Amino acid sequence: MEQTSTVDISTLNEKIERESAFIDLLVMEMNKVIVGQKYMVERLLIGLLGKGHILLEGVPGLAKTLAINTLSKAVHGSFSRIQFTPDLLPADVVGTMIYNIKDNDFSIKKGPIFANFVLADEINRAPAKVQSALLEAMQEKQVTIGDETFVLDKPFLVMATQNPVEQEGTYPLPEAQVDRFMLKTVIDYPKLDEEQLIIRANLKGSFEKVNPVVSTEQIIRAQEAVKEVYMDEKIEKYILDIIFATRYPEKYNLESLKPLISFGASPRGSINLANAAKCYAFIKRRGYVVPEDVRAVVNDVLRHRIGITYEAEAENISSLEIISKIVNEIEVP
Repeated sequence: MEQTSTVDISTLNEKIERESAFIDLLVMEMNKVIVGQKYMVERLLIGLLGKGHILLEGVPGLAKTLAINTLSKAVHGSFSRIQFTPDLLPADVVGTMIYNIKDNDFSIKKGPIFANFVLADEINRAPAKVQSALLEAMQEKQVTIGDETFVLDKPFLVMATQNPVEQEGTYPLPEAQVDRFMLKTVIDYPKLDEEQLIIRANLKGSFEKVNPVVSTEQIIRAQEAVKEVYMDEKIEKYILDIIFATRYPEKYNLESLKPLISFGASPRGSINLANAAKCYAFIKRRGYVVPEDVRAVVNDVLRHRIGITYEAEAENISSLEIISKIVNEIEVP
C-alpha cells in the first residue's frame, strides 16, 4: 500500500515540476521591472494560481500598480485599472446600458471589470455600493447588466490596494467583504540597495520591455494542476487546528487570547489556507504540501479574518501577533 502511494507521489512530483516550469520564467520577466518585492510577486502568483484575489496594503509608491500591470504583460492577459473615488458608481465598474438613438434600442457597454487582471486602486475611497458591485463580480465570476449575465474572462484576478496612512474620506471595507479576499498582504519599503537600483532605473528612464512569456491557457492549466497537489490528512488537521484555535483558543491552551479575539476565521479561512498552501507548494515546484507551506501563507490568509477586541487594541496587540501565538502553540504534524 505504502509503495503505491510513494510511486504516486513521485509521479505527481514530476507532473507538477513540468506544469510549474513557467513560474521561473514569469518571475524572471517580472523582475526586469520590479526591483525587490519578491514577497509581493509571490503573493500575486498564489492569488493567480488559487483563483483568489488579493488586498494589498502599503504606503504609496511601492510599485503595487506596476506589479499587477507587469504580471498582465508577462501573461499575455488584458489589464484594467479602476481608480476608486467617492463619486464612483457601480456602473463605472461593471458597465451599463446605453440608449442608441439610431437603432432606437439599448446596447450594453461593458465596464473595466471585463479583463484578466483588474487593479482596484484605493478600494476604500469608494462608497459601499461600488465596493459590493466589485466584490460580487469577484465572488460569482460573472456580471449582470440589465437582464443579461456575462461570465468574466479566465483567469480573473483582482488586486485591490488600500493606503493605511490616510483614513480621511475613506470607507473602510466591512469584515464580510474583506473576507472575500484570499490574501491580505502588507508591503513594506524596499531595502537600501534595492532602492538604489530603483533610483538608477528611474533616472535612466530605460525600463526593460516585458514580453509575454506565458499564455492564459497555461495559467488555466496550472490552476487545474494546483488542485492535484497532494495534501495529507495530517496537514488538513493542522490547518483546522489553526482555524479552530482562532475561534476557541481556550481549547488549545491559549486562554490568554480569549479576551483579545472578537471573532475567529470563517470557513473561507480554512478553504483559502488549504488552497494557498497548495499554490505555495506548486510555486516551490513540489507535488505535496508540507507544514512549512501552511506557515508561509498563514499570515496573509488570516490577518484580515480575525477580529480583535478593544482590549487587544488598547494593549496594541495586532491580529498578526495572535496568529503567531496560535501557530507557535499548535503542534506541527
